[in-house]
Amino acid sequence: MRFRPATALTAAAVVAACGCASAKAPDHTAPRQPATGPPSATLSPDGTTQSAPATATDWPVYHANAARTGSVSGLPRAGSLGIAWTRKLDGAVYGQPLVIGGLVVAATENDSVYGLDRASGEIRWRRHVGTPVPLSALPCGNIDPLGITGTPAYDPRTRLVYAVAEQAGFRHVLYGFSLSGQVKVRRDLPAPDGHPRYDQQRPALAITAGQVYVAFGGLFGDCGPYIGSVVGVPLSGHGALTSYRVPTTREGAIWGTGGPTLGPRGALYVSVGNGAATRGRYDGSDSVLALSPGLRRTGFFAPSTWAADNANDLDLGSMSPAVLADGSVVADGKRGTAYLLNGGQLGGIGGQRAQAPVCPAFGGPSVHGTVAYIPCAEGGMAAVDTAGGRLRVLWRGPPGAAGSPVLGGGAVWVPGIDSGTLYELDPSTGRVRHQIGLGSALPHFASPSLSGDLVFTGTLNGITAVRGA
Repeated sequence: MRFRPATALTAAAVVAACGCASAKAPDHTAPRQPATGPPSATLSPDGTTQSAPATATDWPVYHANAARTGSVSGLPRAGSLGIAWTRKLDGAVYGQPLVIGGLVVAATENDSVYGLDRASGEIRWRRHVGTPVPLSALPCGNIDPLGITGTPAYDPRTRLVYAVAEQAGFRHVLYGFSLSGQVKVRRDLPAPDGHPRYDQQRPALAITAGQVYVAFGGLFGDCGPYIGSVVGVPLSGHGALTSYRVPTTREGAIWGTGGPTLGPRGALYVSVGNGAATRGRYDGSDSVLALSPGLRRTGFFAPSTWAADNANDLDLGSMSPAVLADGSVVADGKRGTAYLLNGGQLGGIGGQRAQAPVCPAFGGPSVHGTVAYIPCAEGGMAAVDTAGGRLRVLWRGPPGAAGSPVLGGGAVWVPGIDSGTLYELDPSTGRVRHQIGLGSALPHFASPSLSGDLVFTGTLNGITAVRGA
């Protein structure tokens, strides 16, 4: 897994990849909601996905729901920006902060999970679950130390927050935390490829069908004999594990930060990085996969350029799939070509409905209606319309807006990774309405969380809350 897009990144962006005081008093009288989040997604009787939108305060999983739309309603109208609070934690926060009622949950690379007061940022509880792995002990990589990287997920049925920690000894452990910070679930996750020293758990966790799904890729630098995989764990922490391993002899990372994305008929979509094959027989890499809840592959798409993509590190795995309401899927990756796919029949090699040059994309997209909002590594994020079965770029954001976008309050919110800036963009034009410095450098794939009039962003030092209305 390398972060290099099709064209050279600036030196500042490479540095950001290798990392791969209040201006306004907080409102301490903000109302608290009951500490129960909505279901991540439900299935209608015909088997189609109905993503349950977050409430005005809840953000229970990456990009708000299991379909990873990143789009929520019921928020106050976005306006001028001010820092509500900042909270320094014991490590970098690579995953998206979660919001459940009046609680913000953040996980750090020091293998700690925090519960913070939504209104003030006060620490309600902290659980340190293990010793993270120092970079000096890893064969390659760019996070030091390596602890909890993937965004946790909250399940309203068990009322637990699930997170995976990498710990000394190259062990990956799934934890389930109560909303008061008690550890209720602990489960070791053996690496499906048998090489845990070379595996990294970067993608967000996903919850559906009574399981929490955990995806793995490799370390920055693609060293060692790792193979991309997904593991399914019962929410109770007990019982048999299910798993899927990309059928390549090496690499094939599943590392897009959005993690598994729920689509129609319960399908889980994941994007896969470059694999070992560069000619001859296709090896299942450089692809978008549809997996059943039991983690059986039910469909795949790969570009006709898959061999060249594998040979030149131009894979689709850098962006997780965008699933639209009609069941179509938008995929984009390091090559910078976006593909429109039929989610029910991904089409195999070269089976896209349409394709168009957009941008080298890294991170998690968002969707609203027929538009996919793509996290471009260069030149600012892109709004891409899929109406009529074709791909058309509507607008590009400012050049610095290179993080993973979300939508709410009549605005598109996207971080500037290099500058440590939060942008509020007009959803019709991409014009900057407001922007604010967050006071800290950001992880390379940062994405904000929306809750009422607050916007939360993980930084290399902790959490910053911005009042955005």
